[in-house]
Amino acid sequence: MKESSNGNDEIDRIDRRILHLLQRDGRMTNADLAQAVNVSPATCHRRTQRLFDDGYIRSVRAEVAPEKVDRSALVIVGVVLDRSTPESFRTFEVAIKKLRFVLDCHLVAGDFDFFLKIRVRDISDFNKLHGDQLISLPGVRQTRTFFVMKEVVDNAPLDF
Repeated sequence: MKESSNGNDEIDRIDRRILHLLQRDGRMTNADLAQAVNVSPATCHRRTQRLFDDGYIRSVRAEVAPEKVDRSALVIVGVVLDRSTPESFRTFEVAIKKLRFVLDCHLVAGDFDFFLKIRVRDISDFNKLHGDQLISLPGVRQTRTFFVMKEVVDNAPLDF
């Protein structure tokens, strides 16, 4: 990595290649990764560690098949809060982080305040969560639920 004129670390083509390869297969060995980017294993390890240290790589984890763990129903929920204030957003965000069934929560512009990505067993399972937990979150005025019929692209690698 080189230092850019504004003081931020910049990644070079080798670092980018490491990121691309690890994004597709996080289980690559250091030896295989080094060979793929044409550097020594020691250099590759140092570069990979720096990519972690500098926050380019946030984590490495297994992608679990939802249907194998009884979570095959994917649901997107649009949430509208009763007020659009920093405090109401903050309160909602604190509460939503406690719900383990929420995979993603995004503050958005437009007709909704937040979009949630949720995985559940089935529609009945979602109905229970919706009635017991989602609509009782602080500040929730309205929700709109979208059941995903087919996952065309999900969690694709970043294009950079």
